[in-house]
Amino acid sequence: MNLELRQLRYFVTVAEELHFGKAALRLHMTQPPLSQTIQALEELLGAPLFERNRRGVTLTAAGAALLPEARRMLAQAQELPQLVQRAAAGEVGRLSLAFVSSADYSVLPPFLRAYRAAYPQVQINLQEATSDLQLDDLLHARIDAGLLIPPLPDKSRAELDYLPVLNEPLILAAPAGLDALKTPGPVALADLPPLPLIIFPRAIAPALYDAVLAVFGAAGITPEIGQQAIQMQTIVSLVSAGMGLALVPQSVSNLMRPGVEYRSLRDPTPLVETGLAWRRDHVTPVLQGFLDLLRKNTPC
Repeated sequence: MNLELRQLRYFVTVAEELHFGKAALRLHMTQPPLSQTIQALEELLGAPLFERNRRGVTLTAAGAALLPEARRMLAQAQELPQLVQRAAAGEVGRLSLAFVSSADYSVLPPFLRAYRAAYPQVQINLQEATSDLQLDDLLHARIDAGLLIPPLPDKSRAELDYLPVLNEPLILAAPAGLDALKTPGPVALADLPPLPLIIFPRAIAPALYDAVLAVFGAAGITPEIGQQAIQMQTIVSLVSAGMGLALVPQSVSNLMRPGVEYRSLRDPTPLVETGLAWRRDHVTPVLQGFLDLLRKNTPC
């Protein structure tokens, strides 16, 4: 025999009234089936819950121990419909979100603030990861969505959906104090000294790598590739250390480092896109709420 919520409700009523007759009236039933239900509960639990005598009814030690737990279980049961409805509406649950490092200085903070305000009961699990790792995690359902730099590989497009959320130009991150930076305003690549280029590895971010080299190519410059790093903060730190210069998405200028100066370029620069990717066949209510909010707030 399994424990039933009805048995707990009857037990709590008798414990509050300490009278089977009054409890039966409150439950809109007769006393014999109420007594039978309590006896069955006692047999199920293996201990008497009430002391019955001519003076009335009192709780045993076992009954006193059960009472707060029974009330808790009944309260939780009453909350189940609301919990299920909120889960179906995406108001409770968990969202696993990965992001490229550049998103941390642009779209991620405002989107998270807006989402937390709209869905405060959703637990957000964040992890920083390069675009290639995010794609693998998405295809193996290890994350719900990822803020990454496109394009999506052809083999992934059949399984993933994609929403562009930000387009921004590349700007220069250079060691402070260069002669070419003494005049305020945009700078031309041709006016810069031939410092090594600090860049993402192409295997990890082919679109960003190609965009950076395209700017140099349009200026007639073949840069010397110096250090390669997979995080924007590392690239900027290497620039700060005087290891070379870099072209980074404009939002990275929010990452302040001593010894680094950010400038827009006179040279034509392509726009670097950041977008959200997710599995087409795995849109949970929580993810749907995130997507709806993202679509309302994205400038793209």
